[in-house]
Formats: sequence, C-alpha cells, structure tokens
Amino acid sequence: MRRGRYRGGDRGQVALEFVGMVPLILLLVAAVWECVLIGYAFSLAGNAADEAARAGAVKGDAECRAAAVEHIGGAWGPEVECGRSGDVYQARVKLGIPVLFPGLDFGEIDGKGGAAMEREE
Repeated sequence: MRRGRYRGGDRGQVALEFVGMVPLILLLVAAVWECVLIGYAFSLAGNAADEAARAGAVKGDAECRAAAVEHIGGAWGPEVECGRSGDVYQARVKLGIPVLFPGLDFGEIDGKGGAAMEREE
C-alpha cells in the first residue's frame, strides 16, 4: 500500500473526452443544419410557386417565370414550369435539395401553386 500524495488517475481525462466528443458534436450540428436547409428549400419552392401562379394568372407565362426566379436566389438552380389548366393557372418550381449549402444538390424538391385565372383570352 502506498502512502503520500495520490498521483496520476484522472489527469487529462476532461481534455480527452472533449477531443473525443468534438467530431460527434460537429456531425450533429451538420445534420441539424441540413434539416434546416431542406425545410427552407421546401418553403422557398412553395412560396415561389404561389407567387409565380399569381403573376401568371394575371399577366401570362413570361411573368410567371420571372416572378418565380425573383423569389429564389440563383444558387438554388430553380426550374419553373407554368401553364393554364382549365380556369386555374398552375406553376411548378423544382429546386435542388442542398447538401450543407445551396448549389451542391442530391435530389429535387417540388413546389406547386395555383391561382384562379384573372384575365380573359
């Protein structure tokens, strides 16, 4: 049995645990950020489709596309489809699902919108 001061033991344990947890914490932050980006992309696509459909119902196809692109940044790479379906003007906006930042995509998100026709042809 030793007598005197206790040495060794837990020395440096907190630093070691911190170093071991940092990658897991960063991975969790990246996963949360990815979820936020996907949710924002869904919201952005839906809003752009609604705005495009409203503009198209009043002014036509060219204004529909312009309204959709106006409400989405260029980094999202939107694809816009506009057209009339009976008495409803419909717009469909496709955005890429971003991986950690817009521009690096791994799939597509569709936003659809419709508005009653407000002009006669």
